[in-house]
Amino acid sequence: MTQLRQLGRFMQRDEISTATVTDLIVPDRNIGYTKGHETRETILRTALAILIDEGWQAMSMRRIATACGLKLGNLTYHYRTREDLVRELLDAVIASYEREFVPIVQQDGLRPEQRLERYCRLVLDDIPSKKTTRLFPELWALANHDPFVHDRMHELYARARAPLDAIIAEMRPDLPAEHRETLVLFISFAMEGSTVFAGYEKPFVARIGLIKRIAIGSFVDLVRSYTPD
Repeated sequence: MTQLRQLGRFMQRDEISTATVTDLIVPDRNIGYTKGHETRETILRTALAILIDEGWQAMSMRRIATACGLKLGNLTYHYRTREDLVRELLDAVIASYEREFVPIVQQDGLRPEQRLERYCRLVLDDIPSKKTTRLFPELWALANHDPFVHDRMHELYARARAPLDAIIAEMRPDLPAEHRETLVLFISFAMEGSTVFAGYEKPFVARIGLIKRIAIGSFVDLVRSYTPD
Protein backbone atom coordinates (compact mmCIF):
# COMPACT_ATOMS: atom_id res chain seq x y z
CA MET A 1 0.00 0.00 0.00
CA THR A 2 2.84 2.36 0.86
CA GLN A 3 4.41 1.71 -2.53
CA LEU A 4 1.10 2.45 -4.25
CA ARG A 5 0.75 5.75 -2.40
CA GLN A 6 4.32 6.69 -3.33
CA LEU A 7 3.63 5.85 -6.96
CA GLY A 8 0.45 7.93 -6.86
CA ARG A 9 2.31 10.96 -5.52
CA PHE A 10 5.03 10.38 -8.11
CA MET A 11 2.44 10.44 -10.90
CA GLN A 12 0.68 13.50 -9.52
CA ARG A 13 3.94 15.45 -9.48
CA ASP A 14 4.54 14.60 -13.11
CA GLU A 15 3.33 17.00 -15.76
CA ILE A 16 2.45 16.27 -19.35
CA SER A 17 5.21 17.73 -21.47
CA THR A 18 4.38 19.91 -24.42
CA ALA A 19 5.95 19.51 -27.83
CA THR A 20 9.29 21.24 -28.24
CA VAL A 21 9.71 20.61 -31.96
CA THR A 22 8.88 23.28 -34.53
CA ASP A 23 6.11 22.17 -36.88
CA LEU A 24 7.93 22.86 -40.14
CA ILE A 25 11.24 24.03 -41.51
CA VAL A 26 10.58 24.84 -45.15
CA PRO A 27 13.67 24.17 -47.29
CA ASP A 28 15.02 26.90 -49.52
CA ARG A 29 15.08 26.26 -53.24
CA ASN A 30 18.03 27.12 -55.44
CA ILE A 31 15.91 29.51 -57.42
CA GLY A 32 13.11 31.77 -56.31
CA TYR A 33 12.56 34.81 -54.15
CA THR A 34 11.53 35.64 -50.59
CA LYS A 35 7.84 36.04 -51.38
CA GLY A 36 7.85 32.67 -53.14
CA HIS A 37 9.35 31.04 -50.05
CA GLU A 38 6.72 32.67 -47.85
CA THR A 39 3.96 31.43 -50.17
CA ARG A 40 5.30 27.89 -50.08
CA GLU A 41 5.48 28.04 -46.29
CA THR A 42 1.85 29.19 -46.16
CA ILE A 43 0.83 26.37 -48.47
CA LEU A 44 2.66 23.73 -46.45
CA ARG A 45 1.35 25.00 -43.11
CA THR A 46 -2.18 25.03 -44.51
CA ALA A 47 -1.80 21.51 -45.90
CA LEU A 48 -0.44 20.32 -42.55
CA ALA A 49 -3.36 21.87 -40.66
CA ILE A 50 -5.90 20.25 -42.99
CA LEU A 51 -4.15 16.89 -42.71
CA ILE A 52 -4.14 17.07 -38.91
CA ASP A 53 -7.68 18.36 -38.43
CA GLU A 54 -9.54 16.75 -41.33
CA GLY A 55 -7.43 13.86 -42.62
CA TRP A 56 -5.85 12.87 -45.91
CA GLN A 57 -9.10 12.66 -47.88
CA ALA A 58 -9.79 16.35 -47.24
CA MET A 59 -6.32 17.45 -48.32
CA SER A 60 -6.98 18.01 -52.00
CA MET A 61 -5.09 20.60 -54.01
CA ARG A 62 -8.29 22.59 -54.52
CA ARG A 63 -9.07 22.53 -50.79
CA ILE A 64 -5.56 23.75 -49.95
CA ALA A 65 -5.73 26.52 -52.55
CA THR A 66 -9.05 27.74 -51.19
CA ALA A 67 -7.81 27.71 -47.60
CA CYS A 68 -4.74 29.70 -48.65
CA GLY A 69 -6.76 32.24 -50.62
CA LEU A 70 -5.02 31.19 -53.84
CA LYS A 71 -6.25 30.20 -57.24
CA LEU A 72 -5.56 26.57 -58.09
CA GLY A 73 -3.18 27.69 -60.84
CA ASN A 74 -1.15 29.69 -58.34
CA LEU A 75 -0.87 26.63 -56.11
CA THR A 76 0.22 24.35 -58.93
CA TYR A 77 2.88 26.90 -59.90
CA HIS A 78 4.63 26.00 -56.64
CA TYR A 79 3.55 22.33 -56.46
CA ARG A 80 2.50 20.68 -59.69
CA THR A 81 0.94 17.66 -57.95
CA ARG A 82 -0.20 16.65 -54.50
CA GLU A 83 2.72 14.21 -54.44
CA ASP A 84 5.16 17.10 -54.93
CA LEU A 85 3.49 18.95 -52.08
CA VAL A 86 3.52 15.92 -49.77
CA ARG A 87 7.19 15.27 -50.51
CA GLU A 88 8.18 18.79 -49.48
CA LEU A 89 5.75 18.76 -46.53
CA LEU A 90 7.39 15.63 -45.10
CA ASP A 91 10.85 17.07 -45.74
CA ALA A 92 9.82 20.17 -43.80
CA VAL A 93 8.44 18.08 -40.93
CA ILE A 94 11.52 15.88 -40.56
CA ALA A 95 13.85 18.86 -40.92
CA SER A 96 12.30 20.30 -37.75
CA TYR A 97 13.21 17.13 -35.87
CA GLU A 98 16.69 16.93 -37.38
CA ARG A 99 17.39 20.47 -36.21
CA GLU A 100 16.72 19.29 -32.64
CA PHE A 101 18.53 15.94 -32.97
CA VAL A 102 21.82 17.21 -34.39
CA PRO A 103 22.82 19.34 -31.36
CA ILE A 104 22.03 16.41 -29.07
CA VAL A 105 24.39 14.14 -30.98
CA GLN A 106 27.13 16.74 -31.34
CA GLN A 107 26.93 18.46 -27.93
CA ASP A 108 30.25 18.43 -26.11
CA GLY A 109 30.56 17.40 -22.48
CA LEU A 110 27.79 14.80 -22.53
CA ARG A 111 28.27 11.08 -22.13
CA PRO A 112 26.55 9.03 -24.87
CA GLU A 113 24.07 7.77 -22.27
CA GLN A 114 23.03 11.36 -21.66
CA ARG A 115 22.65 11.93 -25.38
CA LEU A 116 20.45 8.85 -25.62
CA GLU A 117 18.31 10.14 -22.76
CA ARG A 118 17.91 13.55 -24.40
CA TYR A 119 17.07 12.06 -27.80
CA CYS A 120 14.40 9.81 -26.33
CA ARG A 121 13.02 12.58 -24.12
CA LEU A 122 12.62 14.86 -27.13
CA VAL A 123 10.67 12.19 -29.01
CA LEU A 124 8.50 11.22 -26.05
CA ASP A 125 7.83 14.86 -25.13
CA ASP A 126 6.47 15.30 -28.64
CA ILE A 127 4.10 12.30 -28.46
CA PRO A 128 1.21 14.15 -26.70
CA SER A 129 1.16 16.93 -29.30
CA LYS A 130 -1.84 17.10 -31.58
CA LYS A 131 0.41 17.25 -34.63
CA THR A 132 2.25 14.02 -33.85
CA THR A 133 -0.81 12.07 -32.70
CA ARG A 134 -2.90 13.02 -35.73
CA LEU A 135 -0.30 13.34 -38.50
CA PHE A 136 1.88 10.26 -38.32
CA PRO A 137 -0.81 7.58 -37.77
CA GLU A 138 -2.79 9.17 -40.60
CA LEU A 139 0.17 8.88 -42.95
CA TRP A 140 1.11 5.35 -41.86
CA ALA A 141 -2.47 4.20 -42.48
CA LEU A 142 -2.32 5.75 -45.92
CA ALA A 143 1.07 4.11 -46.51
CA ASN A 144 -0.66 0.72 -46.36
CA HIS A 145 -2.32 1.50 -49.69
CA ASP A 146 -0.27 4.25 -51.33
CA PRO A 147 3.25 3.25 -52.47
CA PHE A 148 4.35 6.88 -52.77
CA VAL A 149 3.45 7.70 -49.17
CA HIS A 150 4.89 4.34 -48.05
CA ASP A 151 8.30 5.18 -49.51
CA ARG A 152 8.27 8.76 -48.21
CA MET A 153 7.42 7.65 -44.68
CA HIS A 154 10.22 5.09 -44.59
CA GLU A 155 12.66 7.71 -45.87
CA LEU A 156 11.47 10.11 -43.19
CA TYR A 157 11.88 7.63 -40.35
CA ALA A 158 15.28 6.48 -41.60
CA ARG A 159 16.46 10.08 -41.32
CA ALA A 160 14.97 10.38 -37.84
CA ARG A 161 16.71 7.19 -36.67
CA ALA A 162 20.15 8.17 -37.98
CA PRO A 163 21.11 10.29 -34.92
CA LEU A 164 19.99 7.48 -32.62
CA ASP A 165 22.25 5.06 -34.48
CA ALA A 166 25.18 7.46 -34.02
CA ILE A 167 24.56 7.64 -30.27
CA ILE A 168 24.35 3.87 -29.85
CA ALA A 169 27.49 3.43 -31.94
CA GLU A 170 29.28 5.69 -29.47
CA MET A 171 27.89 3.78 -26.49
CA ARG A 172 28.59 0.35 -27.96
CA PRO A 173 31.41 0.47 -30.53
CA ASP A 174 31.75 -3.30 -30.06
CA LEU A 175 28.37 -4.04 -31.64
CA PRO A 176 28.15 -5.02 -35.32
CA ALA A 177 26.09 -2.62 -37.42
CA GLU A 178 23.27 -5.13 -37.85
CA HIS A 179 22.74 -5.50 -34.10
CA ARG A 180 23.06 -1.77 -33.55
CA GLU A 181 20.35 -1.24 -36.14
CA THR A 182 18.14 -3.75 -34.33
CA LEU A 183 18.46 -1.75 -31.10
CA VAL A 184 17.68 1.46 -32.97
CA LEU A 185 14.57 -0.09 -34.50
CA PHE A 186 13.38 -1.49 -31.19
CA ILE A 187 13.71 1.86 -29.41
CA SER A 188 12.03 3.67 -32.29
CA PHE A 189 9.18 1.13 -32.40
CA ALA A 190 8.65 1.35 -28.63
CA MET A 191 8.49 5.14 -28.57
CA GLU A 192 6.35 5.60 -31.68
CA GLY A 193 3.94 2.87 -30.54
CA SER A 194 3.02 4.91 -27.49
CA THR A 195 1.30 7.46 -29.75
CA VAL A 196 -1.91 5.42 -30.08
CA PHE A 197 -2.19 4.96 -26.30
CA ALA A 198 -0.66 8.09 -24.75
CA GLY A 199 -0.89 10.64 -27.54
CA TYR A 200 -3.11 13.70 -27.81
CA GLU A 201 -6.52 13.00 -26.18
CA LYS A 202 -5.65 9.30 -25.83
CA PRO A 203 -6.62 7.27 -22.74
CA PHE A 204 -3.22 7.27 -21.04
CA VAL A 205 -1.87 10.69 -21.98
CA ALA A 206 -1.88 11.72 -18.30
CA ARG A 207 0.71 9.01 -17.61
CA ILE A 208 3.14 9.97 -20.37
CA GLY A 209 5.60 11.50 -17.90
CA LEU A 210 5.96 8.30 -15.88
CA ILE A 211 5.98 6.19 -19.03
CA LYS A 212 8.76 8.43 -20.36
CA ARG A 213 10.95 7.87 -17.32
CA ILE A 214 10.42 4.11 -17.36
CA ALA A 215 11.12 3.94 -21.09
CA ILE A 216 14.28 6.06 -21.06
CA GLY A 217 15.79 4.16 -18.15
CA SER A 218 14.97 0.87 -19.85
CA PHE A 219 16.49 1.97 -23.16
CA VAL A 220 19.76 3.05 -21.54
CA ASP A 221 20.02 -0.24 -19.62
CA LEU A 222 19.20 -2.21 -22.75
CA VAL A 223 21.89 -0.57 -24.86
CA ARG A 224 24.46 -1.01 -22.11
CA SER A 225 23.68 -4.70 -21.53
CA TYR A 226 22.62 -5.97 -24.95
CA THR A 227 24.60 -8.86 -26.42
CA PRO A 228 24.03 -10.47 -29.81
CA ASP A 229 23.50 -13.82 -28.09
